[in-house]
Order: sequence, then C-alpha cells, then structure tokens
Amino acid sequence: MQPAPIQRLVTELGKLPGIGARTAQRLAFHVLRSSDEEALALADAIREVKARIGLCEVCFNLADGPRCRICQDERRDPELICVVEEPQDVIPIERTHEFRGRYHVLGGALSPIDGIDPGDLKIAELYARVEDGEVREVVLATNPTTTGEATALHVAEGLRGRAPDVAVTRLASGLPVGADLEYADEVTLGKALAGRRTL
Repeated sequence: MQPAPIQRLVTELGKLPGIGARTAQRLAFHVLRSSDEEALALADAIREVKARIGLCEVCFNLADGPRCRICQDERRDPELICVVEEPQDVIPIERTHEFRGRYHVLGGALSPIDGIDPGDLKIAELYARVEDGEVREVVLATNPTTTGEATALHVAEGLRGRAPDVAVTRLASGLPVGADLEYADEVTLGKALAGRRTL
C-alpha cells in the first residue's frame, strides 16, 4: 500500500488521456525522483496554463490574451477562414506552411447521440464573422469522421443560405502519399476517385 499522497498523484495522472495505471505509477515515481525544482516547475507550468490560457475572442483558438497570435498577425489573410473542430487541429495545418488565412475553432463536432447540437458549438459566431462581408472563402477542415462530415455539411448549408457569394470548400481526402492501392479501404479509395483532378 502506497502513502496517500503518492496514490493521489497516481490517480490524477491516470486521468490523463492515454495514461494507464502502470504509466501513471511510473510518472509518479519519476516526479518523486526529480529534484524539487523540476517537480515544482511542472506544477507551476500546469498552474500557469490553467490561469493564463483562454479562448481567442475572435476565432476561439487558445490565447494568452483577448486575441490569439494568428488573429493578431496582420500578414494573415482575413478573407480566408479555415474551420476546425478543436484548437489542437490548428497545429498540423500550421505545420504545412500552406495556409495563410485565419481560423475558426468550433469547439467540437455535431453529435446528437452525445447531445451536442449546433447551439453547443461556435457555429453562430462563424456565421457572424462571414456575414460581416470581409470573408471570400471558408475552408471546412473538420475531421473525416461521421460527426466531422455531418458538421461540415451543416455549416456549409448554413453558409450558403447566409452568404451565397462566399466560396465554401472542404479539405480533400483520399489516398495518403506512399500508400498502395491494394491496402486502401473502399471509402478512402472512393473519395480519392471522386476528388481526382487534372494533371
């Protein structure tokens, strides 16, 4: 039986995604073996991120002030908005260095089974941004899942009704680079065929 503080730390670490009981125990003992400075630096980093990080008032990405660094960047194209489900979805798109517009984070995806309807997401705020008249294209980059597809269709329909002059596009999906056709599933291969383009 472990002392109560260690058991509490193991329990709290075990609540993190992807951390099982054994990994939580290993992490707890790592924290115990660490110097006081290292352990307190970790605790301070957790405390600071909870105290200082909120949502951008414009796009709902993570921000340490009223606006995120992307919305503050004057070099970004305000006429181009990429819609994603969660703040962490911005990171891989930014890593490509291909997108120079701004973002809109919905805060999830539509899922009636889980009780998530349009009012629970930042869809109305997206419509308000588009209706301001500055936007020329909205790229729907929700996940290629059932809920992500349903969300993209719902948002696209709402945008067509509110701003018919705004182009609404969806990220292409299909075969990954380096994949063999023989291993592709029917849905992926079907999307690749539907989204084919001229060379």
